[in-house]
Amino acid sequence: MPYPKLSGEEITQRGRELYEKSIRSQVETEQNIGKIISINVETGEYEIDDDLIITSRKLQAKQADAPIWAGRIGYNAVYAVGGKLIIT
Repeated sequence: MPYPKLSGEEITQRGRELYEKSIRSQVETEQNIGKIISINVETGEYEIDDDLIITSRKLQAKQADAPIWAGRIGYNAVYAVGGKLIIT
């Protein structure tokens, strides 16, 4: 099994930057709010679905070792534990 090319912090930083700078304006539509977006932070490719596993597997089918960042469209987190999601 290969070692990760990027640290978790680098994946998070790149994913958030890609989302904010070039993807958010395209995907934050009424029909996508609340769905999951997974982004390959190396290529900028992304997948949108209701399920995190589905979006991740679609990206991994294209690049098995894809460094993936995920978010919930229109919210500040994918899941909430002991709290609530906040609309951004």
